[in-house]
Amino acid sequence: MRFRRDGIGATGLQPLMKALGLTHGGFYAHFKSKDDLVEQAMSHALDEVKGITSEVFARPDSLSEFIDLYLSLASRDAPDGGCPLPSICLELGQRDQPSEVTDEIILHLLELFDKTIPAAGSESRSLPILSTLVGGLVLSRSAFDEELSERILNTTKDYLKQEIRKTAN
Repeated sequence: MRFRRDGIGATGLQPLMKALGLTHGGFYAHFKSKDDLVEQAMSHALDEVKGITSEVFARPDSLSEFIDLYLSLASRDAPDGGCPLPSICLELGQRDQPSEVTDEIILHLLELFDKTIPAAGSESRSLPILSTLVGGLVLSRSAFDEELSERILNTTKDYLKQEIRKTAN
């Protein structure tokens, strides 16, 4: 969670080891490197995403509910929880260290979206939906003005739901 909140680069190993109650040797007994720790943290985040989505996508109108949850004020205000894509992916790309777990998270969400979108061309719709969700959350978190931030969340939700309704017709 600290990587999502503070960023990978800004999270030093010494404070992290102290927070985890690990010595230098203890850290390296568990992790090969900081990159290994990041990958394991991403794996933990994948498990969290799967837990949340298994609940949401078991209900009717699940994609609409997921959109509301993803683009909520609670999600915006808690970068250390929920989906790690808006918090960590940009930094992983900038560090030229893409994560295989990122791919797993993306593919997991796309698979769920594909199951809820009408069959004709669902794949071509799922990726833009995910991209819009992540982008909307990133923009809302970066806006200084509270009203603008909320407007980004709300208009992105409305837009996505409208696009989904179009595919149902």
